[in-house]
Amino acid sequence: MPGRKNGDLPVDLHDHSLYINRELSWIEFNRRVLEEALDKRYPLLERLKFLAIFFSNLDEFFMIRVSGLRRQLTAMAFESPPDAMKPAEQLEAIRSALKPLLLQSLELWCKDLLPKMTEAGIHILNYSDLKGKQRKLLRSYFEREIYPVLTPLAFDPGHPFPHISNLSMNLAVVINDPIQGERFARLKVPDTFPRLLGIPSEEKADKYERLGLAESKSTHFVWLEQVVAANLDILFPGLEVISAHPFRITRDADVEIEEDEADDLLATIEESVGQRQFGLAIRLEVDKVPSRIRDILVRNLQLARYQVYKMEPPLGAADLMQLTRIDRPDLKDPPFLSSVPPSFAKGDDMFSVIRSRNIMLYHPYDSFNPVVDFIQAAAHDPDVLAIKQTLYRVGPNSPVVQALLEAREDGKQVAVLVELKARFDEENNIEWARALERAGVHVVYGLVGLKTHAKMTMVVRREADGIIRYVQLGTGNYNPVTARIYTDIGYFTCDPNLGADVSDLFNALTGYSRKDQYNKLLVAPGNMRQGLLARIEREIERHKKNGDGYLAFKMNALVDRACIQALYRASQAGVKVDLQVRGMCCLRPGVSGVSENIRVTSIVGRFLEHARIFYFRNGGNEEILVGSADMMPRNLDRRVEIIFPIDDPRWREVLRRDILEVHLKDNMQSRRLLPDGNYERLKAGKEPELNSQQRMIDMRGTWHSEE
Repeated sequence: MPGRKNGDLPVDLHDHSLYINRELSWIEFNRRVLEEALDKRYPLLERLKFLAIFFSNLDEFFMIRVSGLRRQLTAMAFESPPDAMKPAEQLEAIRSALKPLLLQSLELWCKDLLPKMTEAGIHILNYSDLKGKQRKLLRSYFEREIYPVLTPLAFDPGHPFPHISNLSMNLAVVINDPIQGERFARLKVPDTFPRLLGIPSEEKADKYERLGLAESKSTHFVWLEQVVAANLDILFPGLEVISAHPFRITRDADVEIEEDEADDLLATIEESVGQRQFGLAIRLEVDKVPSRIRDILVRNLQLARYQVYKMEPPLGAADLMQLTRIDRPDLKDPPFLSSVPPSFAKGDDMFSVIRSRNIMLYHPYDSFNPVVDFIQAAAHDPDVLAIKQTLYRVGPNSPVVQALLEAREDGKQVAVLVELKARFDEENNIEWARALERAGVHVVYGLVGLKTHAKMTMVVRREADGIIRYVQLGTGNYNPVTARIYTDIGYFTCDPNLGADVSDLFNALTGYSRKDQYNKLLVAPGNMRQGLLARIEREIERHKKNGDGYLAFKMNALVDRACIQALYRASQAGVKVDLQVRGMCCLRPGVSGVSENIRVTSIVGRFLEHARIFYFRNGGNEEILVGSADMMPRNLDRRVEIIFPIDDPRWREVLRRDILEVHLKDNMQSRRLLPDGNYERLKAGKEPELNSQQRMIDMRGTWHSEE
């Protein structure tokens, strides 16, 4: 590990060994997700949820990050990360790091979770485990429901190798034709059916003429691909089915769009999303497939051997998430009721409430309903003239979008920036964009070359003393579903300076502007990077004079080299730095002469830690900023982001004392990053046990008690 060997020799902060590789840091994050599935303190279905998330994360990692490295390798156009690893080195390191994790995850399923599910009365069966009545029922279901959907595709000199869509479950079927000999066919397992079919027990099977149990009520399940494989004789009459082997393909799904060449961005993105199924193959997952079948797949998918992952069933284990819908409260986290600020709960006029005081919400401990209520109130208030909002990930059946549509029907001026390039949410966003346009809403798609990730709503209202701008700013999306599982900060205010800033930024997004300085907002790209770095340097200078420098940042990722170097300089100057980084962190803490004053922790728990909070002690004149941006090059340089100050002393105190400090003291869910890039789980020791998320549940609503 690098460091000062001589106090007179400065450390080169460009030294590659001072940085952890981004991709390997991500794998360490996913390891922490897997560790939650291993943690027996969680209820059984919560552990299963974490295992499914582990595999879902891995699918996206291959589709985006690994595919990007493959493109660099193919094009011989290398991006030099701070640690200077070349694409080929990273791909090799990724495979080496993933191999033990995959073994551990599948052992967890087979030897721990699966037996415990059986003990709890939830039976995940192989087809070979089924009894006669169950098989008869499934045979009938196969013939009636599944068989008509199936399309076997032959592969021989007369039939080209079929296209295999991204993340689809497939069977490589080997058949024997009495005339032509051995043949190969590919069969896609349809995704129009649940991956795990709910079936009755053998004792109850004769009571069912048709299969059709509600998933939430089922206690016995069987894998869909095994049902298909067991009934292939119906699909290949007169032929001998020798074997059928599940396999799965992951393709490059990172859509690249030349926006400046697109006449119609919406249509271009819609077309590009459809191309995801046709990206280059990045990974092949197989189980005990014979080598000759594997070779056929590898050759025709144009894969290298290292891109083949031999797995134990089940392939595509992200589908285990289906089981978390089972109606078994005893196997899940106990529910809790999110709080609502008293002033909102009483049904008072929202605009009067916000005009009298700033209000902060901390989701999911605080309900998301006031955010929806705010937009709905604006939609129907006769004094509201206009509503402007950014939408990044809103999900289907969005009450937020419905409120915007109602506002337009009510004659309000409504302008919405819909980010079409929100990865994997493009289809939802395209649908909403068209619905809004049909209603007469002014819909824009942001700035060329930039994603708009900022979270902001502005309501313009005519009042007795003039025009008032009410704003809601936050760290999370306008999505009521994710607001129940992501921790995020939301802030209501009618601060005229913030209102003016938000108004200027909306004008820049919908029209033309070169404005790069704002009253209070830090905006990316523009003054955000400069503003954050300047505040770190200010803390360094304050510490040199007074010795009381302290920084505490909570974020999703820390990757940006310039930000890391600024934090290294702060540590070298003696500033104490607490970083809580949920995901990727490329900074090495605890390096002598560089980062011995930096402590990095990470929390993975019941909720996804999603809030970004930046605390600067500033000699006692504390400054806290929150917003949508992480310290990553993409956030600071290639996205429209905002970070805004919490000027209200009351909410500054809540953020510092009740939220930030509690999370930094967590000793039950938290892991500490070591200089070598590994993480160790913190233990309470002599200190009282503190689970920060449970503490937030217990404290919810108390920060509104002074209203």
